[in-house]
Amino acid sequence: MKSFRFLLLSLLMTLSLSGFAQQRFSDKDLVNILWAMGQMYPQGFTIDINTLQQPTEGLAVSYLATQNSFDKKDLPKVIKHAREHNGFVGGWYNPENGKYYFDSTRLFPEDSLVAAVEFARDNEQNTLYDISKGIEIWSNYEQKDIRIILDCDMGSSTDDLFALMMLHRYMDMKRCNLIGVIVDRMGKANADIVDVLDNFYGHPDIPIGLETAGQEVTHVWIPYHNLAYARTPDGVPMFQRSVGDEGTYMEGYKLYRKLLAEQPDHSVTIASIGLVTTLARLLMSGPDEFSPLNGKDLVRAKVKDIYAMGGVFGDAVEPDYNFKQAINFSLTFFELLPKEVDVVFSPGEVGDPLDYRPELVISDMDWTDVHPIKWTYQFLNCNTGQKMWDPQAIINAVEGDAFYQLSERGWVTLTPNGETIFTPDPKGNCRYQRPGDPVWCDMVLKYIRLMAIQH
Repeated sequence: MKSFRFLLLSLLMTLSLSGFAQQRFSDKDLVNILWAMGQMYPQGFTIDINTLQQPTEGLAVSYLATQNSFDKKDLPKVIKHAREHNGFVGGWYNPENGKYYFDSTRLFPEDSLVAAVEFARDNEQNTLYDISKGIEIWSNYEQKDIRIILDCDMGSSTDDLFALMMLHRYMDMKRCNLIGVIVDRMGKANADIVDVLDNFYGHPDIPIGLETAGQEVTHVWIPYHNLAYARTPDGVPMFQRSVGDEGTYMEGYKLYRKLLAEQPDHSVTIASIGLVTTLARLLMSGPDEFSPLNGKDLVRAKVKDIYAMGGVFGDAVEPDYNFKQAINFSLTFFELLPKEVDVVFSPGEVGDPLDYRPELVISDMDWTDVHPIKWTYQFLNCNTGQKMWDPQAIINAVEGDAFYQLSERGWVTLTPNGETIFTPDPKGNCRYQRPGDPVWCDMVLKYIRLMAIQH
């Protein structure tokens, strides 16, 4: 390693002393420099071949034209392509075959994730690389027809805001289709918040349902329920809405029935990140104008899986917050949910280390002065121990199970005290996420932040 470092430094010094550093580097010089850098940076690098500067930010995507270039003899081809295109070359080591690859690379601004992912897919690249955050983003996924209904308790904890934000970003990348949002925390203002975010992120026509007969009193941690009615100093509404002050929302369980009846069998994923009051009412419902099936049979026919934020597993036996809040509805949900529906629980301990600090949120959204999430963090006290719990159900639902370390299969029962009891069984319909190590937690938080800076 020292010899290669000495080779590179010596070469750069020679070029600089000769005044050549102010000119275009020859292909021969670049071959030696890039080959030496491959030895110095086994974890990978990206470099501007015109200045020999390594960029500190950007989304790096390799070109298909220089794929499978790993020998020194392949470097002239890589350099030629880079000269004719964007002037960047990247290198990375593949431990599976022991080869170091070099690619002509295109750099996108970090707020252009959709364009970068589309370019990566067009160039048959499995991943792209976020330079400033040091994380890889999966891009070469199958275009799965993921139809998601989000069930949230908007209006208390801000992780609901980020969960919905991520679903909109995933839709921008054509990774899922958000077919509806159910708000299981009663109060029209909470549904109006969803309406604001749907408009802000460019999907204003997503149907919204609101619970009207659920849990009467639930604790409010961060009172951002007035977000939808924010005004400028001149009295002008800050945020666009599709449903006005006098507008109404469909009853939550009725919207569930309508949406499910319209979908193919076993095609719907439900991301439940709040209470399960509306889900319980859905399961208790009878035939109506939308479907001749009762709620339990309708869910059995249409729902493929549920990703639920909640549960306490492992050695601990204690009540889960979400399920305890409306225990009678929760007990009904666990009793009536068809065993054919897969459930993946995201316990609070998975999101506990993911602390998206208020100052980081505001900084990441400095690209605009008018942003509903930024407004919440600017004008309310969000330094309340808020962690990124809810996005874990969303990420798992869209990215797939490989993103998480999951438990074995089993069955989950709920006690009258709100405790979730897991019984292992290969035939069970339930699994739960296990906490990740610090490296994983750092990566996931950076991924959420990357989504937040998009505009």
